[in-house]
Amino acid sequence: MTAPENTQIGNGRTKYMSSRWTPEKIHQRRWFTLIAICIAVTITSIDNTIMNVGLPSIVREVGASQAQLQWLIDSYTIVFACLLLTMGAIGDKWGRHRTMMIGLVIFGVFSAFASQADSANSLIICRGLMGIGGALILPATLAILSNTFEGKERSKAIGIWAAVAGIGVAAGPLLGGFLLDHFWWGSIFLINVPICVIAVGMGWFLVPPSKSADEGHRLDPIGALLSIVALVGLLYGIIEIPEKGWSSPEVLFAVISGLAFLGVFTWWELRSDHPMLDLNFFRNPRFSAASMTITINYFVMFGSTFLIVQYFQFILGYSPLKAGVMTAPVAIGLMVTSPQAHKYVVQWGTTKVVILGLLICSAVMFCYGIETIIASDVGGVVVRLIFGVGLALTATPATESIMGALPRDRAGVGSAVNDTTRQIGGALGVAVIGSLFAWRYQASLSDLSGLPADVASAAQNSIGKAIQVASTLPSDEAASLLDNAKQAYVSGMRVGVWTCALILLGAAVLTAKFLPSAPATPDDDGELRDQEVEAVSLDDGII
Repeated sequence: MTAPENTQIGNGRTKYMSSRWTPEKIHQRRWFTLIAICIAVTITSIDNTIMNVGLPSIVREVGASQAQLQWLIDSYTIVFACLLLTMGAIGDKWGRHRTMMIGLVIFGVFSAFASQADSANSLIICRGLMGIGGALILPATLAILSNTFEGKERSKAIGIWAAVAGIGVAAGPLLGGFLLDHFWWGSIFLINVPICVIAVGMGWFLVPPSKSADEGHRLDPIGALLSIVALVGLLYGIIEIPEKGWSSPEVLFAVISGLAFLGVFTWWELRSDHPMLDLNFFRNPRFSAASMTITINYFVMFGSTFLIVQYFQFILGYSPLKAGVMTAPVAIGLMVTSPQAHKYVVQWGTTKVVILGLLICSAVMFCYGIETIIASDVGGVVVRLIFGVGLALTATPATESIMGALPRDRAGVGSAVNDTTRQIGGALGVAVIGSLFAWRYQASLSDLSGLPADVASAAQNSIGKAIQVASTLPSDEAASLLDNAKQAYVSGMRVGVWTCALILLGAAVLTAKFLPSAPATPDDDGELRDQEVEAVSLDDGII
């Protein structure tokens, strides 16, 4: 079967905008399409965490403060999260292949610029611009898969996609550690360039150009702007609390403004006839509970990784490579468990699998706060391996629940909602857990009055600065300051990870209450549907 020149082949939900992409060709090349998509996903997910292992090097080279360290992580994730929904809608309207390719080019260009940055602020700006590229790439990838595969194969492809995204996040510190042990700190950005080139080449030949069959779907620039202002305001206020305090007019203004714009965003989306995010989707318990689960999953992953990788280098004295290697068990646990999660959902139902994953992650976070476990090579490896298993049991079925709850012609927006929950969760994790850590670190430092004012101020700023200024002191004072700062770091880290443990327990309770409990069964196409959800209309007013 062939198509005439310049025609658009569609399945009723999606149009394939090229004469060389017949339905038969799309089916024949579907697994090659998956490979190309996974490479594109890898580049965005790795960059979420590769920065963590480079933070000590960046402190030494460009003198970043604790707040700047948090912004180096969150500048990427904030821009990413704020633009995902809009970019998903743009992909649905103008072509998912096109937006993915443009995103890869933007990502590669600003990665090259980031590798040459000479200050923390310029690096923060480059990271934010990389987030624009990531927001173009990620929603397009899952939307393409959702319309390329059917039935059981679609569930399997989504499981592989989720595994690759999770593995990329977990493997970022490992790759970063290898690069930092052999090259300068900018190499953790420059490595993105050849990967982007490969992804563009494969995407050109192996990914079908598609878009939504709904030609009337319009964009929502007002909703996009409101969401950006709301999220930036909230996260800015949270990150600046340890340095400026809750009573600071700057912090209060940022938080109150963020909450106000969030309210306006909700009001606008409920009344718009073409909302960026159709909030009625959240009336579906399968969709809303799964979104909550993924948000918390990535909150914990990002927040704990931000602290643990610095702990390896600043407290245990690991090289960047060893610090990265010590995070690898998380990726291994994800890689092994994610492809099996679909089978467990069929056997036990989505709810039980997700709750099990959340409880496993909570137990691991509790262990992270016990130094005799986390500082042990064997004990640390075991708990991180188990953490990867827990993440896989949570994220894979939750991702499938989100995509299965939406109409296929809104796959781009559905994908963007899924990705947005990940990025918002990650950004909040670094902001909230990082701020809790910073508060506890500063409160735990013993009396520094005997030190010069500039030394005491630097030590209170971050553990990295404390180590730097200790080298300028006499040996006895240096040893005392280092011991003081390291104990304070461990105290702050314990508060952070135990907070994560409690949040995960709360998420397990909410999942048991709101995620449909009927066992998941394959429908006629082999696709999982929760029996209880099938009877729920978005107009039923649930939640």
